[in-house]
Amino acid sequence: MTLDRRLNAFRPDLAEASLKGKVEAERFVEGSSARVTVPVIALRPKPGLASGIDTELLMGEEVTVFERRDGWCWVKALADGYVGYLPETAIKEGAAAPTHVVIPQRTFLYPEPELRKPHAAVLSMGSLVHVTGTAEARGNHYVVLEDGTAIFAKHVQPIGDNRGGDFVDVALRFLETPYLWGGRSGLGIDCSGLVQLALSMTGRAAPRDTDMQAAGLGRPIDREELKRGDFVFWKGHVAIMEDPETIVHANGHTMTVARENFAAAIERIGWLYERPTGYRRFIG
Repeated sequence: MTLDRRLNAFRPDLAEASLKGKVEAERFVEGSSARVTVPVIALRPKPGLASGIDTELLMGEEVTVFERRDGWCWVKALADGYVGYLPETAIKEGAAAPTHVVIPQRTFLYPEPELRKPHAAVLSMGSLVHVTGTAEARGNHYVVLEDGTAIFAKHVQPIGDNRGGDFVDVALRFLETPYLWGGRSGLGIDCSGLVQLALSMTGRAAPRDTDMQAAGLGRPIDREELKRGDFVFWKGHVAIMEDPETIVHANGHTMTVARENFAAAIERIGWLYERPTGYRRFIG
């Protein structure tokens, strides 16, 4: 059986220790823990900016680092197991464990608790931050991070408080967000990224790519059973049912996250990608 390179870190010269006995490599390593310290960073199949983007990691997410070389790190994301390369400057070992998660589609990180200051960065929903204190200025409440930067207090919540809820409502907050191949943030997102992020914001884990979701996300159902929250899969594409007649999906047709009549979408998409390949319902 050929192991999926997206979920298994192995090369002829180096592999993750858990693969010993399953693959051949010159060295096997456990790796070391680090966290993403930039708002959004692309994870690529090869080191170098000319390589395509497989997915993205958000601030505060944890990775296992297997190698550092020539300014690049070979890593595996803790949340979904995705393997790839990112710039060494995008991560830090020994970073404090996050305490809060960003909950709006996007928010601003300020250099201090003052909304009139030029913002220092834009953070996506799902970003993880370590809060050390609170502050108030001009009647606004902020949480303060360990470096003194600040975020509106209502734009974060403690990690673990986001269990349950309607993930379709979360997905709908991304309407008109630009489509981005490999995107997984409020700045740009693809179809499977929308599914994964919407589920994660309600405390539910999901694989990253469409084929992974089609193979193992929830359980298969028949088209006649479709209701809000179910998933429709095409070859290389996924959509979420908003209701029995409407889907919401990040798509290359509108180049946005958009609503679309389900029956009309089947006809439109069929010209290029044939009919849906399956339907699934999340469990849990």
